[in-house]
Amino acid sequence: MTPAIRPTQGIAAPTEWYSLNPLWQGNEAIVQRGLPHPQLAPAWQVILLGDGSPTRYLQLLTGEPTEVDVIDMSLVNSDLDGAPDVIQAVPAPWLRRQVWLRTASGQRLAYAASWWEASHVDEYLQNRSLPVWANLAKLRTELYRDIQGIEYGSSAPLEQAFGQAGPFWGRYYLFWHHGRPITLIYEVFSPYLEKYLGPTRGS
Repeated sequence: MTPAIRPTQGIAAPTEWYSLNPLWQGNEAIVQRGLPHPQLAPAWQVILLGDGSPTRYLQLLTGEPTEVDVIDMSLVNSDLDGAPDVIQAVPAPWLRRQVWLRTASGQRLAYAASWWEASHVDEYLQNRSLPVWANLAKLRTELYRDIQGIEYGSSAPLEQAFGQAGPFWGRYYLFWHHGRPITLIYEVFSPYLEKYLGPTRGS
């Protein structure tokens, strides 16, 4: 397991989002093909490259409800915001949302930033304190999770927030609904999940 870093009690609300400083990046073709198991173990590939709900996966892994701490809701208008280039598939202006995904008992498991078409965000996030998956499940919204890229990299703010040493694995994807992209989501997972998934590198 990745050695833990002592977490700090308070982390200020961000004015920017927590992107990884990539050591390695994979595009959509690599996502479709999958990674060699020595690079990323099969169980981790299911989480990172699968098209299911991470909120649901985390709940099944930990046996606890997955809850969110919303740390940022910012109107970024038409600013590309340092987001992956595919943000341009989502109609602007954009509202950026940042959350921690954690167990009900308080263990942070993942970080997510998302960019929504500002004029429609309230349709899909009717309860902004719930995970995206929970909101959309309540609406019975049919979605396609279109994974665009995967990253492995470092982030000092995420080391502090997770209480875990990096590097970290992350991914980004578009959600499609009725033939149009409604949001771009960027997720980074804590190495704490090795407790349930085993080491990130396979044999």
